[in-house]
Amino acid sequence: MKTSDTSLLKIPAGIWVLGFVSMLMDISSEMIHSLLPLFMVSTLGASALAVGLIEGAAEATALIVKVFSGTLSDYLGKRKGLAAFGYALGALSKPLFALAPTVGLVLAARLLDRVGKGIRGAPRDALVADIAPAHLRGAAFGLRQSIDTVGAFLGPLLAVALMLLWANDFRAVFWVAVIPGVMAVALLVFGLREPERHSTEKRINPIRRDNLKRLGAPYWWVVGIGAVFTLARFSEAFLVLRAQQGGIPIAFVPLVMVAMNVVYALTAYPFGKLSDRVSHTGLLAGGLIVLVVADLVLASSAQWWVVLSGVALWGIHMGITQGLLATMVANASPADLRGTAYGFFNLVSGLAMLVASVVAGVLWDQVGASATFYAGGAFCLLALAGLARQPMPQTERKVGRGS
Repeated sequence: MKTSDTSLLKIPAGIWVLGFVSMLMDISSEMIHSLLPLFMVSTLGASALAVGLIEGAAEATALIVKVFSGTLSDYLGKRKGLAAFGYALGALSKPLFALAPTVGLVLAARLLDRVGKGIRGAPRDALVADIAPAHLRGAAFGLRQSIDTVGAFLGPLLAVALMLLWANDFRAVFWVAVIPGVMAVALLVFGLREPERHSTEKRINPIRRDNLKRLGAPYWWVVGIGAVFTLARFSEAFLVLRAQQGGIPIAFVPLVMVAMNVVYALTAYPFGKLSDRVSHTGLLAGGLIVLVVADLVLASSAQWWVVLSGVALWGIHMGITQGLLATMVANASPADLRGTAYGFFNLVSGLAMLVASVVAGVLWDQVGASATFYAGGAFCLLALAGLARQPMPQTERKVGRGS
C-alpha cells in the first residue's frame, strides 16, 4: 500500500486536473447516454438499427475528428486551448437532447457532442504524455482513466435517482446534465497550466511526408491492433438494450452502465501501473480473453444477473486495455508528433467503430441479440490470432524524442 501511495504522489498535479475535468464531463454525458437508447426506442420510436447507426456515426465522428485536432495541436505546439474548445462544444450540445422532438435532432446533438469529444481527445491524451514522466506514463494514463470513469458511473446513478424522482421524465434529467458539463470547461480553463514548449523548438508541419515517416512500424502495428479491438467492442448502447430485454424497469436500466464503469474505474489504474512493468502483449491478450468471455455470457441469456456478470467482465476488459493502448501510442511515437499519432490511431478506430455498430444493429434486428455478442466474440478471436502471428514490436521501452 505504501508503494502505491508513493506512486500516486509522484504523478504530476496536471494529470489529476485532467482526470477531474474528464470526470465532470463524463457525469454530464453519461446522465444522457445511459438513458438515450431507451429514450430513442420508447419515446421517439427508433429501431435498434437506428440506435446502432446513430451511436456508430457519433463515435466514429469523435474518433475521426481527433486526427485533425491532434495534428493542429502538434503544429501549434499548444494543446490546452483545443481541449477547452472541445469540452465547450460538448457542454453546448447537452440542451439539444432535452429539446429533441425527433431522432434527427438527437443525431445532430450526438454529432455535435462527439465533434467536441474528437477535438479535445487527442490534445488531452498528448497533454497527459507531455506532463507525465516516461517511467510513470502507464500509471498516469491509468489514473486519468480511473478518475474519468468515476464520472461514467456517477452519471448513470444520478440519472436513475432523477428518473425515480421525476417519474421517468427523460427531458428533465437531460437538462440537469448541462451543469457538470459547464463545470468541466471552467476547471480546465482555470485549473491547468500547459507545459511550456522549448523556445528552440521550431514549428513543424506534422503531416509532411518526412514527418509521417517518423511514425514507424511499431506505431502502425499498434494502430492495427487498436482497430481490431474496436471491431470486437461495438457501442455500449447494446449493453443497455440487452438489460432492457431482461425486464429491468426503465428507471433502473442505467445501473447496468454503473456496474460496468465501477469495475472499469477500479481496474484502470492498477492495470495501467502494471503496464509500466510487464509485457504489453500479455496484457492485451488477457484483455481480449476477458472480452470473449463477456460476449459469451451476454449472448447466453438476458436475465438480469447474467447481463450484470457480462457487463462486469466488459468493464474489466476496458480497464486492462484502454490505458494500455494509449500508453503504447505514446511510447511508439516521437514527442512532437504525439497529437498526430493519437489522431491517426483514433481515425482508424473510428472507422472500425462505425462498421462494428452498424453490423451489431443489423444482427440485433435481423437475427437476434445473441448473434450480436457472438459476432463480437469472433472479432476478439481474430485479434488474438493477430497477436499470436505477429509478436509485438518492442515499443514498451521506446520513448519519443523530447520526452
